[in-house]
Amino acid sequence: ARPRPAAQAEAPPAQPEAERSLPLAPDSLGAQLLVALSERLVGIGETTIAVVQTLADAPQVWTWVNRVAADPAARAGVLDTLWKIALVLGAGILVERLLILALRPVRARLLRREPANWTARGLAAGADFVLDVLPIVAFAIVSYSLITAVERWPSRQIVLLVANNAYLAARLARALGRLVFSPDAPSLRLIPRMSDETAAYAQIWLQRITTVGVIGYAATEAALVFGLDRAAHSGLLKLLGLIITVLLILIVMQNREAVGDAIRAGPGTGGPWAVVRNRLADVWHILAALYLAAAWVVTALEIEDGYGRILRFTVTTILVVGLAKLAELAMRRALERGFAVKRATAERHPGLESWVNRYVPALKGVLAGAIWAFAAVVMLQLWGFGAFDWFRPGQLGSRLLGAVASIGITVLIALLVWESANAAIQRHLDRLSRDAQAARSARVRTLLPMLRTFLMVVIVVVVALIALSEIGVNIAPLLAGAGVIGLAIGFGSQRLVQDLITGIFLLMEDAIAVGDVVNVAGQGGVVEALSIRSIRLRSLDGTVHIIPFSAVNMVSNMTKDFAFAVFDVGVAYHEDTDRVVEVLKAAAEEMRGEDRWAAVIREPLEILGVDRFADSAVVIRARFRTNPGSQWSVSREFNRRYKKAFDAAGIEIPFPYRTVVLKGEGGTPALTVDEKRAIAAAGAA
Repeated sequence: ARPRPAAQAEAPPAQPEAERSLPLAPDSLGAQLLVALSERLVGIGETTIAVVQTLADAPQVWTWVNRVAADPAARAGVLDTLWKIALVLGAGILVERLLILALRPVRARLLRREPANWTARGLAAGADFVLDVLPIVAFAIVSYSLITAVERWPSRQIVLLVANNAYLAARLARALGRLVFSPDAPSLRLIPRMSDETAAYAQIWLQRITTVGVIGYAATEAALVFGLDRAAHSGLLKLLGLIITVLLILIVMQNREAVGDAIRAGPGTGGPWAVVRNRLADVWHILAALYLAAAWVVTALEIEDGYGRILRFTVTTILVVGLAKLAELAMRRALERGFAVKRATAERHPGLESWVNRYVPALKGVLAGAIWAFAAVVMLQLWGFGAFDWFRPGQLGSRLLGAVASIGITVLIALLVWESANAAIQRHLDRLSRDAQAARSARVRTLLPMLRTFLMVVIVVVVALIALSEIGVNIAPLLAGAGVIGLAIGFGSQRLVQDLITGIFLLMEDAIAVGDVVNVAGQGGVVEALSIRSIRLRSLDGTVHIIPFSAVNMVSNMTKDFAFAVFDVGVAYHEDTDRVVEVLKAAAEEMRGEDRWAAVIREPLEILGVDRFADSAVVIRARFRTNPGSQWSVSREFNRRYKKAFDAAGIEIPFPYRTVVLKGEGGTPALTVDEKRAIAAAGAA
């Protein structure tokens, strides 16, 4: 051996790298889950490697081919055997084809007959099968006779026999396919409901799989006679099995929809059996592909009693799945009957039915998940994985159950807190509505979304932290990091914090609520929504304004407690103001006499008096005290009414007009007041 260099010989051993700290405690649930998952992945990897190694010897065939090609004696033996195979098969096929031609008229007469019943169909199909088999028998007689005549070496006779038997097997498989499917003779088909297209499809794939199988097997056996290693021979056979398995899976995938439609329950069919059929129709091709792959793995790995295990696994799986499905159906029916809300109960407790509709489906899902999880554990135990041992004290299963129970209890408490808060808020709203405290009810209705959002965030954070703690994650760094991130966000988003604080004070002071008509930040409209940082206004023309609370420095609320419908009534200078007031009061009393307006007008019309003297009118101010938000409709209606009352009483509502005086050469004197009044009266008439 070559000596090592001195520096290398004297070098100290490498120090192991410092172990990296994991965020999971060593004995926590999360660590155990990761270890168990790692072990399972290692097991799957080992199985995969074992499967791949079964095919690793197949490439040795190329080495054998090169060895045979380089050896003159071996090459001569192979060539001699090949031309003898061609001779034997050629002679047999020639006799077979001649007999097929001779029997063609007989078969044509047989196919022209239409069987009257099932007995006649069976006899005719059997006769057609005999006509198919007779040429094959002739081929066998000729080929077997020639084998012993042309070859004396027993080992090479075996090769000839293998090739001959492969051809016979392929021809017999084709004849059996014609007997069952009869693609060119529907009258003789033993499956009468099968269409011509399906029969041709089945016959083609039967021939393909049979041809690949028999030719591959014959070639592999012949190669073994000519010196192929046993390991390479085994690898070739397993590779051939894999190819046939892939072909079968391809057939399954091509027919998944057709077979699924045949399995699926018909329209309008109900019941548990229909549910099972529909589920099976959706996944049957996956199950079939898995079973085909499992059968090949059992064969490739040469597992002892492998097919028996697959059969036992299938039976036990069907039983467990069936029992789990029955348990799930029983559970769902029990919950539906137990939580059924009668009409009288729903009328006494209006929120009970919505609560049941919200949480009973979730409860069904949780219980169904528990049933199927237990079924999965039972199946793993029956499959030989020792799943029950996982739930012994201190094992992964018991830790997992404890964590799930803790998280479930936490979620249950959180839901109780959430529903209790919602129920308390709803009861408070109902009490305010019954007590006719509309203002406070609107205020609470405004605060409710913000309170619910805040409560939801708190509950989700608490539940998430407890769940992380249960699986072994150290949450102390998370809390510290959350605090630092919160501080950074607070410094970086001062405007957002200002929006939040301003909005809280506005709501606490009851300055604004959903449904109010307000003017804020130069915009007016109805408050549609209040978020945690902004106001949503919709103006009269439908425009939506989103205004941050930080932009609000003054709020003008036009629907707080009560409102005034204010009127500035202008009359001509020559009208008697006392008479005008009387007409206004009469119109107001007439309006308040109607139920529609009496409900929104709180007090009689208040005459504030003569407010000012305008350019062409004397302005009298009056007002109604109304419910908040009703002042605009009251104003429009009273404007209409006093205009009609003034017209009826002959009271003039002045309007601007212009007088044009045309002067002649001699001059025209200006009009007197009486003349102007006469002209105006004539114009009005």
